[in-house]
Amino acid sequence: MRKICILLLLLSFSWFYSQGKSSLSSRIYGKNGQPMSNVTVMLMKADRDEVLKTTITDQNGNFEFEDFVSEPVKLVIEQTGYEKFISETLISSEGKITFPEIRLNPGTKEIEGVTITSKKPFVTQKIDRIVVNPDALISNAGTTALEVLEKTPSVSVDMNGNISMKSKSGVQVFIDDKPSYLSASDLADYLRSIPSSSIETIEVIANPPAKYDAAGNAGIINIRLKKNAARGFNGGINLAYGQGKHMRTNNSANFNYRIKKWNFFSNFSLNKNETYQDLTITREYFTPNGDRSSTFTQNSYITPSSRTHSAKVGADFYATPKTTLGIVLSGFINPSDRNIANNAVIQNADYETVSLVEAQNPMKIRFKNDAINLNMNHKFTDKQELSVNFDHINYHSRVSQNLYNAILNPDRSVIEQTQMDSELPSDIRIKAIKADYSGVEALGGNLGFGAKSSFVKTNNVADFRDVMNGIKIPNYQFSNDFTYKENIHAVYTNYSKDFSKFSVQAGLRMEYSDIKGYQKGNPMVRDSAFSKKYTSLFPTFYVQYRADSLQNHVFGLSLGRRIDRPNYKDLNPFTYPMDKFTFYGGNPFLEPTFSYNAEFNYTWNKKYIFGLNYSYIDNLISETNEQRNNIYYSRPGNFAKQISYGISFNGTVSVTKWWTLQCYTALSSNRFSSQVYTESLNDSKWNWVIMPTNQFAISKKWTAELSGQYQSAALSGQFLISPVGSVRAGISTKILKDKGTLKLNVSDIFYTNQIKGQIRNIQNANASWYSTFDSRVISLSFSYRFSKGENLKVRESGGSETEQERVKI
Repeated sequence: MRKICILLLLLSFSWFYSQGKSSLSSRIYGKNGQPMSNVTVMLMKADRDEVLKTTITDQNGNFEFEDFVSEPVKLVIEQTGYEKFISETLISSEGKITFPEIRLNPGTKEIEGVTITSKKPFVTQKIDRIVVNPDALISNAGTTALEVLEKTPSVSVDMNGNISMKSKSGVQVFIDDKPSYLSASDLADYLRSIPSSSIETIEVIANPPAKYDAAGNAGIINIRLKKNAARGFNGGINLAYGQGKHMRTNNSANFNYRIKKWNFFSNFSLNKNETYQDLTITREYFTPNGDRSSTFTQNSYITPSSRTHSAKVGADFYATPKTTLGIVLSGFINPSDRNIANNAVIQNADYETVSLVEAQNPMKIRFKNDAINLNMNHKFTDKQELSVNFDHINYHSRVSQNLYNAILNPDRSVIEQTQMDSELPSDIRIKAIKADYSGVEALGGNLGFGAKSSFVKTNNVADFRDVMNGIKIPNYQFSNDFTYKENIHAVYTNYSKDFSKFSVQAGLRMEYSDIKGYQKGNPMVRDSAFSKKYTSLFPTFYVQYRADSLQNHVFGLSLGRRIDRPNYKDLNPFTYPMDKFTFYGGNPFLEPTFSYNAEFNYTWNKKYIFGLNYSYIDNLISETNEQRNNIYYSRPGNFAKQISYGISFNGTVSVTKWWTLQCYTALSSNRFSSQVYTESLNDSKWNWVIMPTNQFAISKKWTAELSGQYQSAALSGQFLISPVGSVRAGISTKILKDKGTLKLNVSDIFYTNQIKGQIRNIQNANASWYSTFDSRVISLSFSYRFSKGENLKVRESGGSETEQERVKI
C-alpha cells in the first residue's frame, strides 16, 4: 500500500507540473500518403534559429511536444529525399494545440554524380535497450547467431555456449519477440544454426519493462530476423563458406510478396557445421591432512557435426484499415552426430601411472521443432491498440548413444571392459496465449496492461541397458522416466509520461506459478514427485532526464526485480555417465533465482554511453561440482547469493574521415557466497573486458575491419576463468550495381581464443581445465538483395515470452 501511495503521489505531482504549459502535436506523411516514422522534428524560436526541443515520430508518423513555455515558435523538419519544411510562426497559448497534418514534398533537386548514403552504426543506445546491427561488422559475414553474440557489447559466451550479460547468468533469448524455449547446449546448437545474414538486429535489454516476462535475472536478448515488408515481390539470398580445421557453410534466403490485402513472407536456411573441441581436465586428490594422494588427467576429443534445415512462412491479412490478422508457421530439423573420445590417466602420489581409462561415446541426435503462431492486432485509435497472440510449439528429440568403457593396466592389459547403450527420447509441448492493450490516456500519460498464460508439459525418458555377450540388460541405476508440468499465469500494467525534460515509466507484473514433477520408479529407484506453487510481484521503474533540448546530455535510471526458473531438464533427477569416473545429472530440489537490479547511464553527445550497474541475486542457479567416492559429479545447484557491480563505456569515435573506432569496455566485480556441498564458497574478483572495432572506408565500394576482444581473469561460481582474447579482420566490397556484397573474414587470427581455468571449492581436490576449439576460420560470403515497392511496417508477432528458453534436451 505504501508503494501504491508513493506512485499515486508521483502521478499527482506530474499532473500538477503539467498545468500552465503548452503542448503541440501533429502527424507527418510522405510519398503516396504513407505515415513516416523516425523523422526528427525540431521546435525552434520563431525569431532566430535556436532549437527549443526535438522529438522523433512514432511508427504511425505522430509526434508531440509537451510542456514548453508559451512563446512564438516554428516547426522545422529536414528529411533526406524531401524538401525542407518550415511552418509559419505559431503563437501558443496554454493548452493543447493540434497542428494540421504535415505532408512532406519529395526533393526536386538532383546533383549529378552525387549519391548520399547512410550506414547503420554497430551499436545504438535507446531508452531501455542497446540495439546491435550485425551487418555493420564485416567479421560477422559467414558466421552464426552465437558468434555474433560473442561480439555484442556486455554479452559473453563461454566454451559450452552458455550466455551471460554483464557477468550475470540467467539470460533469456528471444527470437522475433518470442522465447526460444531452449537453454544451455540446445540453445547454443540452435543459435549455431541461424546464419548471421538472417539477423536484422539484436536487442540487449538489461532491465526489461513489465510487458515482458519476468524470467531471466540478467535480462533479455531479442534476436530480430530479417523480414522484407515492401509491396510487390522482393527478398534476398545469403551464401557463406568457412574453413578452419573443419568446414562449415551457412546459407539462407528470404522472400516477401505483398498483394492487395495480403502480405506473405518466408525465410529458409540450410546449414552444415563441423568442428571440434579438445578438452583436458586435471584433478588432483588429497588426503584429509593435505597430502596429495592421486591424479586423474582426462582428455575428451569431441567432434560434433550438424546439419540444420529450417523454414519460416507466414501471412498477414489486412482485414480492415484497423485490423490485421496473421499466421506464422516455423520449424527446423537438426540431425547431428557427436562423437566423444575420452582417454584418462590415473597416477599415484609419486606421479606413477597405475591405470588407464578409455571410453568412446558416439551419439546420434535427431532434434526437430514445429510451431504455429496466430496473431491479431486492432487499432481503436492512433494510440490505442490491442494485440493478441497464441502459440503452440512442439519439440522432439531422440538421442541414441553407446558408451564403451575400458580400464587398463599401464601395459594396456585389460582390467575391465563394459558397454552400455541408451535411448533418450524427449518431448516438450508448449501452449501460450497473450493479450496486450496499450495507448490508454491517463493522468496526462500512457497506460498499458495485459495478461498471459502458458502451459508446458515435458516427458523425458532415459532407457539405459548394459550389453553383456551381446545381450542387453536393463540398467536401473541410470534409467529414468520423468514428467514435468508447469502453468504460469501473469498480469501486468505499465504507465509512462513525458515531461519537458523528464520521462518516467513505472510498471508492475504479477506471476503465479503452478509446478508438478513426477519420476516413475523402477526396481532400484523408488518413484518420487514434487509440486510447487508461488506468486511473485515484479516492479519496474525508469526515469530519464534530458539536460538540454538537443539531448547532448541524457541521464537514465532503471530499477527492477526478476526471476530465473530452473530449466525443465535440470529438475530431472536422472544421472548419466561420461565414463566410469565422471557423472552428469539434474537436481529436483532447485529453487528459482530472484534478482534485484539497478542501472544508471549517462549519454553524451548521442555517441558516448557511460554506465553504472548493480545487482543482488538470491539462490543463483549454476553448475556445481562435487567429488564423492572417487566419482566426479557435475549438476546444477543453487548458490546462496551473487553480488555484481561495475562501470562500462560504449562509444564511437571518428578518428579520421576514413577511420571509425567503436569501443566497448567494462570493469565489474563478482562476489559469490554459498555452501557448496561440504565446502564454503566466499570469493570475489574484478574483471575487465574491452572490445574495440576499427572500421576503414577504403573507397565507395571497399571497406575493411580490424577488431578484437580481451577479457581478464573472471570468477563464475566455482570456476576461475583465465584471461582470454582474440583478433579478427575482414574486407568487403559492393558488386552487381551495389545490390550484392562480397565479404572475406578471418576469425581468431592468432589462435588465442582458447579457454582454460580452475574448478575450485571441491573437498580434498583441485581441478583445472584447458580447451581448444576450431576458432580460426576463414569465411567467404555473398549476399544479394532485391526490393521493389514501398516499405511497410513490419509487424511483431509471438505471445510466448520465456518458456522455450528453458527447454533442454
